[in-house]
Amino acid sequence: MKKLYCIPCPDRIADFVSFAGEYDAGFEYNDFFLPDVLDSPDRIQDLTDLYRAQPRDRSEDTLHGAFLDMCVNSSDSRIFAATDLRIHQSMDIASSLGVKAVIFHTNHIPNFRLKSYRREWLDRNETYWRRLLSAYPGLSVYMENMFDEEPELLALLAARMTDEPRFRVCFDFAHACISGTSPHIWCQALAPFTGHMHINDNDGLEDPHRPVGSGSLPWEAYRSFIDSLPEEKRPSVLIEVRTYEDLMASVAYMKEKGLFPLR
Repeated sequence: MKKLYCIPCPDRIADFVSFAGEYDAGFEYNDFFLPDVLDSPDRIQDLTDLYRAQPRDRSEDTLHGAFLDMCVNSSDSRIFAATDLRIHQSMDIASSLGVKAVIFHTNHIPNFRLKSYRREWLDRNETYWRRLLSAYPGLSVYMENMFDEEPELLALLAARMTDEPRFRVCFDFAHACISGTSPHIWCQALAPFTGHMHINDNDGLEDPHRPVGSGSLPWEAYRSFIDSLPEEKRPSVLIEVRTYEDLMASVAYMKEKGLFPLR
């Protein structure tokens, strides 16, 4: 099972294929969540053809699904229909590429504290993701924290879904560090459910996906989180940066500091 992941850039695909070979890394495809791409069958075909043509095994790769303006729990039939369409597009592209998992976001309204809203979010999400996984038996879903101010709802959903091994949490450490809640609380809450992680660096205020080690994030908290997990339950980790140069800068820092999975 691969532990390190990178985001391939189509215009530098040879460099990323070389990186994946050297570090036994998987790809996480980030081309297919943009509306302009999802609205263009030709663009989808060109990108999938490019990735299929590379001399590497894609069976452990992942794909970031659509997330902009998505609302699985919407009671508006047209909003739900648009959300459902984009999610199925993401799953269909993942199936055509032969990857193992798709990442989606929680996308709840973080400061909407009405108990009925939070209860309906949980109920509707559980129903939706169970139905989706049943329709795509070859794929897993990783649910990522993004706008969440605290881990409670994501942890509650993951706890409800523990009987479904293909539903896991994608713990975005950088998002947690700008949430207003201590990363230690996030780590404790999500430890039982995390199958995949996203890491990069930022200034603690916004998240521009800077190289690991170039910002102010508490990497000792990340180290402690990983070390708290049994080795067989340590998640895969995507270095979620924007360029090949930022990827290599992150790798150099992680090697220097002995950060998982590059220690």
